[in-house]
Amino acid sequence: MSIELPEAFILAKQMNKDLRGKQIASCHLHDYEKAQKAGLINKDLGNFDKLVGGSIESVTSKGSVVRVKFDNGTNLVIAPEYGGQFFFHTRKDELPEKLLLSLAFSNGTLLSCRLTGWGMINAAEDRELGQLYVYKREHSGVLSPLDDEFTLERFSNLLRDQRRQIKPVLVGKDAVLIGLANSAFQDIIYRAKIHPKRRASDLDQHEKRALYDAITIVVKERIRLGGKDQFLDLYGKQGGYTPAMGPNMKLATCPECGAPIEKMSVGGGHVYFCPMCQK
Repeated sequence: MSIELPEAFILAKQMNKDLRGKQIASCHLHDYEKAQKAGLINKDLGNFDKLVGGSIESVTSKGSVVRVKFDNGTNLVIAPEYGGQFFFHTRKDELPEKLLLSLAFSNGTLLSCRLTGWGMINAAEDRELGQLYVYKREHSGVLSPLDDEFTLERFSNLLRDQRRQIKPVLVGKDAVLIGLANSAFQDIIYRAKIHPKRRASDLDQHEKRALYDAITIVVKERIRLGGKDQFLDLYGKQGGYTPAMGPNMKLATCPECGAPIEKMSVGGGHVYFCPMCQK
């Protein structure tokens, strides 16, 4: 499953609480050839060696990207956009069989990292952060649903001149918000009762309010419940949030009106929706 803003926020908060202050004793890459060839990790594997000796100063998230900042001027940038698993271990024999990167701390604990889909795990110095596409995108000044500035008025203004369909307005590199992907999108527009192919500029104020409220609910509830139900947090605990709409509703009927749930291709991905409720 995709790691979106709520899950990145959860991982960063847990890492910041339990990994901050820990020093890296060693760093190991596992079965990394395919990931490196696909550009999912550094071309120069020596960049990971620069993490060794550094202590974790802070862990923060922005959108769907997690930044692990070390006190020696280096960073581990984690962007598992189409899936990843990141676990804290108290012993080496707890490491999973499948992993891409493991960091061993000086007190004997470890962090394991794995990508299960497209994404990035990159070691970079402070001066190199701006060269990383995923980091630069999430720190470009685009609004996050967790920002204090995410108000109905500002969100409505952002939608006003958007003549595109609602999906690329909310999801992707040219979206007006960061941190949302196809999973959250389906959930949000179902709750707002908006058809997947509506144009953002055609939404009236009532619909904009419904969309704003749905974004707020989905993001906050996913954080409160520990992430989506397919997500495993830093300690392997499964999330408790089940989307109101998405692949989990395949072959189901709408709980609101009883209509069969349909699927269509929108913006390069499949979207499940209710043809009766979403107009």
